Parts: sequence; C-alpha cells; structure tokens
Amino acid sequence: MTSLTPGVGCQEGGRRPLLIGGIQPFSTVDWPGKLACVAFLAGCPWRCPYCQNAALQTREAATATDADLFRLLGARRGLLDGVVFSGGEPLAQAAVLDSMREAKEMGFEVGLHTCGAFPDRLLEALPYLDWVGLDVKAPWDAYDRVTRGHASGKAALASLTAILDAGVAMEARTTWHPALLSGEDIRTIGHDLAARGVTNWAVQAYRHIGTTGELPDETVYPSDVPEELPGLFEHYEFRRA
Repeated sequence: MTSLTPGVGCQEGGRRPLLIGGIQPFSTVDWPGKLACVAFLAGCPWRCPYCQNAALQTREAATATDADLFRLLGARRGLLDGVVFSGGEPLAQAAVLDSMREAKEMGFEVGLHTCGAFPDRLLEALPYLDWVGLDVKAPWDAYDRVTRGHASGKAALASLTAILDAGVAMEARTTWHPALLSGEDIRTIGHDLAARGVTNWAVQAYRHIGTTGELPDETVYPSDVPEELPGLFEHYEFRRA
C-alpha cells in the first residue's frame, strides 16, 4: 500500500478532499476477477476487534487525497480495469461520491468495500458502482457485539437491501472468529443471506496479523462451516487465514 504525503486541506474550488490513508496501485484480490487500484479511505464509525485496518479508523490517518489518486489513475488508463474504494469505511466521507463519479467519467469501473454503516449514502453511490463487497458481520440482531456500534445491524441490513434492489453485482463476506460468532451464528447468517437472494458469499477465517491483538489468535476451518451452507449459493468460498 503506497502512502503519500501531500497537504490535506480543501482543494481548488472549495471541494472537500477525499482523505486517503494509502493507495495500492495494483491489486488482483480486492475485486474478484479485476485488476484494480485500491484507495484505503480514513475513518470508520465501528470498532470491530478483528479489523486489519485499525490504523485507518480515524481520519487523522490520512496521508493522501483524491488528487493523488487521480494522478495515479490518469497514468494507468488501459492498464487497470477499475478502482476500489476501501477503508476504513469509504462511505463515512461524502466526498467519495464525487470521486466515484470522476473515476467513472475517466472510463474506470468502480468497486466499493463497505461495512454498510451508511445506507443513505450507499443509495447515492449505487448509480456509480459496478461491484460491492459487503461485510456481513453477524446475525442482524447481534451486530452490536461485533461492531460496538448502536443499531448497526439495522444499518447493515438496509445497505444489503439497497444493493440487492439495485441489482449491482456483489459479494457478501463474513469474517469468523470463534470468540465472536458460533457455528449457529454462521448458519443463521448463511440461511438469511440465501433467503434474501444473495448468490455470492465468502466466509473468511480470522487473521491475527495486522489486528490490535485484542482477540486470541484462534482460527476456524472449512469443516467448521455447517455442511448445508455452501450449497445455498451460486458462488461460495472459504478463505483461509
């Protein structure tokens, strides 16, 4: 991830800059099947203990702006399929909408990684999006124990509904640490997503490297996933730690 160090004040014309904690110029893993640039935006309202980008949870982590991102994109036309706005939580910044539109106007496809904390802003973003990776963190009524936010499950469910209603390509993914989610929780999540029409789901084993170390260094295995769940989805993947 490339870290840049310009000023982060208002840009020309008074437009508020996008606060970026780092830029990955080339990635083959952040958007399945695409070669993309990834902008990791600073700031997130939730505090999930397994977060691997905890350093980006505050906006003070910003080291670059959208000006840096678009200089990079301008030099990579024809080399990249698209750009992914990741984080942190990208939709915590209203300025991301302008950046999404600008990327589309440059001819890039646009992807988004989101926790679903801002369903209203997601509705504004969906016309610019070609793909969304949505974190589904827990059964909807148990969200707050993972996010440490208030009514976070309600927001995430509204975001999922908006994506499905818009018909935008998506992947739902659930990070599983056994101290946070049980096998029955995973079963509940899987059946709920399938019933709502999600066709692409990834279960991600917890990775200890890069976290704050708050959780014990434990993991889960493919055999821990309730056996009926993979067959509920057109595309299912277990991602190892």
